[in-house]
Amino acid sequence: MADVDRALVAALPIFAGLAPAELDALLREAQVTRYPKGATVFHQDAEAHAFFVLLHGNLRVFKVTADGQQVVVRWVSAGEPFGVAMAIGRTTYPGTAVAVVDSLALQWPTAAWPRLVAAHPMLGANTLVTVGSRLQELHTRVVEMSTEQVERRVAHALLRLAKQAGRKVERGVQIDFPISRQDIAEMTGTTLHTVSRILSGWEDQGLVESGRQRITVVEPHRLMLLAEGEPD
Repeated sequence: MADVDRALVAALPIFAGLAPAELDALLREAQVTRYPKGATVFHQDAEAHAFFVLLHGNLRVFKVTADGQQVVVRWVSAGEPFGVAMAIGRTTYPGTAVAVVDSLALQWPTAAWPRLVAAHPMLGANTLVTVGSRLQELHTRVVEMSTEQVERRVAHALLRLAKQAGRKVERGVQIDFPISRQDIAEMTGTTLHTVSRILSGWEDQGLVESGRQRITVVEPHRLMLLAEGEPD
């Protein structure tokens, strides 16, 4: 575990409430794995051989539908657990996870999950909080897809990403990992052409800045008004 900053790990929400001795016991069983940019961590429908906690970097998780359409399910940021298939009653991974930047993760064998949560109940409780939060986010996205016009869906997506992985810069909040307009299209159920048109319009209005797979929300409050369908 020489590659891991123990103080950083202890501060992660997934390990909240664990005694130092419990955390040490968990870390002794963990493997540290590096994933270079573009590497696949696991594939959709593959056997869930391990579960993970991301220490550094970002992952893009997507699902390919039966008709071949690719949908971005979520982005995983540093500090988050992922691939915990057994916690949602699965034996396979529901999507494919790919590193969008050089990333570092802790991993444990899936077979150890029942034993670890029995020995460390807070690990299971904290994981359920994360799973519940993600299910709520997916529910919100389904409602948006069903009821909102595409411009509002794109605004909500950018605001969620800025909240999840935003970094304050001189002009607003920058989404702190590479993200393309195609990614936004796959998150919001629309086309690259539509997202490009919307973002270009917002750039003209001074709401966002984009380029080289970077997006900055320059005016978060104005974008929130637009997302909620209120007059600016």
